[in-house]
Amino acid sequence: MKRVRKPVFFIVALLILALAATSVFGIHVQNGDNTVTYIKGMGDIRWGIDINGGVEATFVPDTDEEVTQDDLESAKAIIETRLTSQHITDYELYTDPANNRIIVRFPWKSDETSFDPEAAIQEISATAELTFRPGAEYETTEVDENGETLYKTPTGDTAETVLMSGSDVESATAQIYQDQTTGSTQYVVALELTEDGAEKFAAATEEYLNKTISIWMDDVMISAPTVESVITEGSASITGVTAEEATKLARQINAGALPFQLTTKNFRTISPTLGASSLDAMMIAGVIAFILIALFMILVFRLTGFVAVISLIGQIALCFAAVSGYFPAFNSFTLTLPGIAGIILSIGMGVDANIITATRIKEELWAGRTLDGAIQKGDDNSFWAIFDGNITTIIVSLILMAVFGPTNILSMLFGASTTGSIYSFGYTLLIGNIGNFIFGVGTTRLMTKSLSGFKPLRKKWLFGGAAE
Repeated sequence: MKRVRKPVFFIVALLILALAATSVFGIHVQNGDNTVTYIKGMGDIRWGIDINGGVEATFVPDTDEEVTQDDLESAKAIIETRLTSQHITDYELYTDPANNRIIVRFPWKSDETSFDPEAAIQEISATAELTFRPGAEYETTEVDENGETLYKTPTGDTAETVLMSGSDVESATAQIYQDQTTGSTQYVVALELTEDGAEKFAAATEEYLNKTISIWMDDVMISAPTVESVITEGSASITGVTAEEATKLARQINAGALPFQLTTKNFRTISPTLGASSLDAMMIAGVIAFILIALFMILVFRLTGFVAVISLIGQIALCFAAVSGYFPAFNSFTLTLPGIAGIILSIGMGVDANIITATRIKEELWAGRTLDGAIQKGDDNSFWAIFDGNITTIIVSLILMAVFGPTNILSMLFGASTTGSIYSFGYTLLIGNIGNFIFGVGTTRLMTKSLSGFKPLRKKWLFGGAAE
């Protein structure tokens, strides 16, 4: 057997425990009135309607013009884009052409405190028409809930001329900018323009050099910067926004503008089918179950069981990290009751993988092999059994995600709610099985071989063999 260095066990174990701690609690820093999240934890998970409840709203077009079914479908597509851009997969969204209605159901935000359904639906129903206009002439002012003055309804030349619109924007990203002069933190929305948009913006900044070009979202002026130079790089930024406003604005710009203004006909709060108290009970039951499994593994398999427990902690942490948005490359995810079932099933497969490996090592020791030989042979003999079981489950998970995703041809047959639930199950099951390969196969074997290098631990009975 190829020896693994002794420190490997401690390095791997510390990395797993660090992943577990940060995936549960996250890393948040208070910056003035704003909380900056560097790493998301379980508190950032958006729970599904079945667990935390949500909102149901009915929208009708606020226009005197005739609205066709294609118009409704176009509006529905944009609302759907806004939902998925917020990584909400547990939703229902459909049109009612006979009554010119769009009906949507979606869960509350993870940090929701007021549970105001009217406020929750504003972001997905806003027209979100971005325009760049000359000057900064406005008709009325209002004071928002934060005491800030809002300048509304463009007038004069500002109303008559549109230099550029949201269709000229390729992408919008919320970013943090550090002012080198004052050291203060500012939040901006960075805009990348299309090729046509870049030409328009270059011409506009040249024409209005040392003058004001205001930026409007619908009929509200959100920024009125003075053009200090001709900008030809095809990028721009919106300043003077908070962290939450920057994120919200970037999402709305990326989703696009609705073809017409929507009016909320009615809305209501949806009660969860499970409830927060049931979720707490489930969490407590999960902790108790894990403790019992850990005791069983350690009592039956001794040192290899102890290593398996550490690997299982890593697998569980990875499951929650993949749901909460812990990794920047993987967006956060709406966790529903079927999604929790997928995590539980994958953890069960992780326990099974560790038991298979530990049992093979134990059998080889009782057959008379040396400790190193038993560990190597046990690893070799168990690999394909673990591989076969997990790879078939991974294939099934991918099929479930592909066929029952938020939008697909089967949505018309089964409904958005059903497809979202099955998609959630497939996603968590997939992540759990990938974690099983990483931890149940990879880290378990590394740590076991590393511990076998310590002289006081080179006793067969510690690895499941007979007492010497």
